[in-house]
Amino acid sequence: MTRLIDIHWVGLFLLTAWPAVAAAVDADAPRVFQCSGAALAAARERATAGESAMAPILKALRGRADGLLNDGPFSTVTKAHPLPGVDPHDYVSLAPYYWPNPDSPNGLPYIRRDGERNPEAREYDARTFSAFSDHVWNLALAGFMTGDERYSRRAALLLRTWFIDPATRMNPNLDHGQFVKGENLGRGTGIIESNRFLPVLDGVGLLQKSSSWSSDDQSKLQNWFRAYLKWLHESPNGLAESRATNNHGTWYDVQDTTYLLFVGDEAAARMIVEAAKTKRIAAQIEPDGRMPRELTRTNSWGYSCFNVKALTTLADLGQRVDVDLWSYRTADGRSIRAALDFLLPFAAGQQKWPHSQISHYDPKELLLPLRRAAISLKDRKYVEALSRLQDRDADTLSTLGFAVPASTNQRVRHHDG
Repeated sequence: MTRLIDIHWVGLFLLTAWPAVAAAVDADAPRVFQCSGAALAAARERATAGESAMAPILKALRGRADGLLNDGPFSTVTKAHPLPGVDPHDYVSLAPYYWPNPDSPNGLPYIRRDGERNPEAREYDARTFSAFSDHVWNLALAGFMTGDERYSRRAALLLRTWFIDPATRMNPNLDHGQFVKGENLGRGTGIIESNRFLPVLDGVGLLQKSSSWSSDDQSKLQNWFRAYLKWLHESPNGLAESRATNNHGTWYDVQDTTYLLFVGDEAAARMIVEAAKTKRIAAQIEPDGRMPRELTRTNSWGYSCFNVKALTTLADLGQRVDVDLWSYRTADGRSIRAALDFLLPFAAGQQKWPHSQISHYDPKELLLPLRRAAISLKDRKYVEALSRLQDRDADTLSTLGFAVPASTNQRVRHHDG
């Protein structure tokens, strides 16, 4: 596995160095959800002031964005494999862990091989969705940080093409996410793939002062997400995913909360986060921090970290609606901190992971949850663990306190089953 951040829950993170600066520019902070708007605004101020430490960061951001300027735009209507009777504006993806049945003459119905990715899945809309998400985030970030309108203009075009233009827009549903050949035309589990909307909405926040993104664009996009929320809350697939008792359920809550905040419904977002205390934390985490539903997977380390990423992301979102998930603890000790503490010795190399992990074991899976914990819990243990883990693979961005993933595709594609 080569992913850095799954869902997410991307951007620039204020670790410990800039609290005063961040507070000073908070009023000018972009409206983002998966990362710190104050940290972003502080970083841009440093760049605008010509601070030398920012030069390599701006160079890296430009380098990424320059390579994306002529790629796309992207749309669900440009399908390699349209499904008969399915609107081409509907998103369609193939279940990644399902393969042709060797005991069937035509290979149908496909059968599950957990953790083994069928390369056929690359031929459907998931790959296009990944590229769209990656491009919007990186272009919008480059435009925000450098002030170069070329990047913002391109990000805005990609957004209009995917969400707004009648000829190319995606319908606001995932009725056909992760379909299984020979068995169904879509499943609730496919909703995990719309985690890719999370960095997209942060990209939208970075465009809020760009001349390339209008109030009409913003209104139309919010209306799209209102329609998607209605589908998420009422459709059979959405209802099934909301009842999931593993990482799928947690990420459903992260998505639901983010989209509700994006459209301005803080009261509904608060209800989702409050319910997560018992629905997610108490139900998924054992008193010793184990998450049994993730440990049954063939890539149990990756999925344990993936669920903690979702839980810590949801906890950060909770701070926006005055719900404290970080401190929540059941009488017998089930908590986000317990889950982190269970995983920490394995990430630090103090213990060997004893459960199934058929893909590459990567201790950096825990980087993002540690960053969030270091900021929100201010526990020296997490700050020190984060420092040690980052030192193993430090680059220009991470050494300056940034957490900018190299690829949004990596963030999602390995954890969408």
